[in-house]
Amino acid sequence: MTTPNDWNSAVIKEFRENGGKVGGHFEGAPVLLLTTRGAKTGKTRVNPLMYLPDDNRMFIFASKGGAPINPAWYHNLVAHPDVTVEVGNETFPAKATVVSDKKRDEMYAKQASAYPGYAGYEQKTTRKIPVVELVRPQ
Repeated sequence: MTTPNDWNSAVIKEFRENGGKVGGHFEGAPVLLLTTRGAKTGKTRVNPLMYLPDDNRMFIFASKGGAPINPAWYHNLVAHPDVTVEVGNETFPAKATVVSDKKRDEMYAKQASAYPGYAGYEQKTTRKIPVVELVRPQ
């Protein structure tokens, strides 16, 4: 049986071996690798995530497939907002900020329009799925 960690490890390996391109569930979608520091352990964790590019920013979505709880990476970046992002062959530091209200709704609607699965995630859960802005230092 494949666990989420096995699946993530395979996607991370494929991403890094192919200059940020992956197949399967993510094929053709904008994907980044997000490295966070554990809120409790302090250990680094890497997660492949779809993102929405917007000018010099990127938005990620704590959907967890519509699960009733937020993903662990979300709790990690709330505790430690200095993260590392890999896009293509580039790796850079970024500041993660949870966006709210109008901006959150606008970005989530854009993502759900481009990738309808996100609309489904929102329908599966009673929680308001957080949206996080990633900004590179200037």
